[in-house]
Amino acid sequence: MRKKNKHEKEPNLERWLVSYADFITLLFAVFVTLYAMSQVDKQKAEEVTASVRESFGYSKLGGPIVPSVVPATDLGKISESIPEAAPEGEDPSQRYAQGDEFGRIKEEITSVLVAKGDQDKVKLTVNRRGLVISLKEAGFFDSGSAAVRPSSQSLLEDVGRSIKGYANALRIEGHTDNVPVSRNFPSNWELSTARANAIVHYLVDNLHIPATRLSATGYGEYRPIADNASADGRAKNRRVDIVLLSGEAEKGEPILGLRLED
Repeated sequence: MRKKNKHEKEPNLERWLVSYADFITLLFAVFVTLYAMSQVDKQKAEEVTASVRESFGYSKLGGPIVPSVVPATDLGKISESIPEAAPEGEDPSQRYAQGDEFGRIKEEITSVLVAKGDQDKVKLTVNRRGLVISLKEAGFFDSGSAAVRPSSQSLLEDVGRSIKGYANALRIEGHTDNVPVSRNFPSNWELSTARANAIVHYLVDNLHIPATRLSATGYGEYRPIADNASADGRAKNRRVDIVLLSGEAEKGEPILGLRLED
């Protein structure tokens, strides 16, 4: 008996749908990713745009930012000479000027004097003793007087602020010429000492420099820096020296010398 031929299975013409579905799925994932990236970039772009607008004085609403007005108040006089701030963690009262720093302080004070046009009232010298700030009589005192002129007090304050931030000892030394005083004081000794004391009191009372750092003395006519035979020489000799002492010079101070050796 003859067997019948089996009917061949027809090919599946829809298999491409599987690959197409996979392709569509991947394409959808790509578009979702791109969309998410575009939203992140948009946010960053908005942040950058807002930052730039604020930098140029415009608010987010497109209008210029109106600055707030600070009420007018009297903040007091700000000194032109501001001492350099001590590094963080360092006590300013323990900071000693030494070496080249004396020269830097000299330049700082000189710049203040030049700015005020008062460079002829003060002479600055750096030597082995430290920084010597010579206040000329013509700039700070009337003849035969130990009172600091009111017109020169702001200048004295600027000078004091420049040295206030240092822990070095300060010697205030009064000097005169050899012309005898005619009033108020028995002799040049008393006048020179009174002027030195006047500077000490100003530094302590107005700038609050610790009194333990200060000493005052009067040399009268016996420590001249110029010849008293001429008017110009006598004018140079009439002065009060503020000496910011070096560490070596401090050893000559009776109290400080004991403190340094203990």
